[in-house]
Amino acid sequence: MLNTLSGRFLVLTTVFVMLAEVLIFVPSIARFREDYLRDHLERAQIASLALLADDMLEMELEQELLENAEVFNVVLRRDEVRQLMLSSPIPSPVAETYDLRAAGPLTLIRDALVQLFAPDNRVIRVIGAPVRDAGLLIEITMETKPLRMAMLDYGLRILVLSAVISVFTAILLFVAVQTFLVTPIKGVVGNMKRYAAAPEDARGIIQPHAVLRELREAEEALSSLQTELIHALKQKERLAQLGGAVARVSHDLRNILASAQLFTDRIETSEDPLVRRMAPKLVNSITRAVSLCESTLAFGRAEEPSPTLTLVRLASLVQDVLDSESLAYPEGSVTLASEVPSGLTLRGDPEQLFRAILNLVRNAGQAIAATGCPGAVTVSAHEDETAWTITVSDTGPGLPPKAREHLFKAFQGGARKGGSGLGLAIAAELVRGHGGSLGLEKSDGSGTRFRITLPRGGVTI
Repeated sequence: MLNTLSGRFLVLTTVFVMLAEVLIFVPSIARFREDYLRDHLERAQIASLALLADDMLEMELEQELLENAEVFNVVLRRDEVRQLMLSSPIPSPVAETYDLRAAGPLTLIRDALVQLFAPDNRVIRVIGAPVRDAGLLIEITMETKPLRMAMLDYGLRILVLSAVISVFTAILLFVAVQTFLVTPIKGVVGNMKRYAAAPEDARGIIQPHAVLRELREAEEALSSLQTELIHALKQKERLAQLGGAVARVSHDLRNILASAQLFTDRIETSEDPLVRRMAPKLVNSITRAVSLCESTLAFGRAEEPSPTLTLVRLASLVQDVLDSESLAYPEGSVTLASEVPSGLTLRGDPEQLFRAILNLVRNAGQAIAATGCPGAVTVSAHEDETAWTITVSDTGPGLPPKAREHLFKAFQGGARKGGSGLGLAIAAELVRGHGGSLGLEKSDGSGTRFRITLPRGGVTI
């Protein structure tokens, strides 16, 4: 029960109410003691008035008056004259004197606590002002045992009443919390469990109905989240179906285009001038279509496997990339250069890093080639204590605004006409697999520069 919200409210309420009652108990017991002493002063004053009415009281009557007032003697000061009005033998010397005329709240509380926790029976002197201005002061001597017993009885009744109030208040609060807070929270939790079991079912969306503002806000936020998640799941399912269809179409189309490429080889040998002029354009179109199909199939495959990390000499890997790409461009059109330090070694998957850098270099080279003007693509790298940084820069025309807006998004970030945007998306995924990041440093009329950052992660090479 203590592990539940309502159970803890019950315990805390009981504790806090009892604490409040204790804070009330201390001044209450002090007030009770003061009233007790003043009552005895008043009773002693009444007894002394009987003596003033008749100076020749019998000894038995005087003793009865003292016993009725529960005091040993009474001293009344009238007209600056101190008179011992009633007296009887005192069993022990006076241990303490209390003057109620000038006692403040803190003094009364202190004296009450001392009296409450002092078990021995003592004789005390109490001084106060007579009622109705019947003199200057009245003084009595009395025992503390009856006073302490009366205080204990009063305190016990206070504590019992406090306990009853605490339990009753705690039960009321328990019921209130259970009704207005715990039950609605359980309803929200139940809805979340039902929704988790069938997240595609729109009937599981919670309908906000709570009265409490905070709880209603939580229900509204949960309802909005569930609605967005259902839409996202539906979109994901549609994209998965579309992806499967595209993969099948791309596979068949690639085979058809491969056959078409074989026919273009024979067309190029035709003697017809028109055919010879159109054949290169046809070959380029078919080549781009085959490349798009292959990229689509590669992207549609299962998620890239985790990289196998080994020590990689980056200069050698970059040179392999440049050598493989240099054959794609006519001599003098695109210059590929490496400025990677020969001794730079990093930790990564050589195959995946090759593909990531190749995609960046290929995109840069194709962008330059599309302008018809010569340009250069440069790969550089450096390292520091926290990371390895690889930079691929070119002197091309820069990325168009639309490409920068959808950078690294498949089928949306293509920078050239006919491009799919898969190169950057695949490169970014491969770099993320290494725990790194791929970002665009700059892109303007003077060229474009991408940066790959791979964290060292405490690796010392």
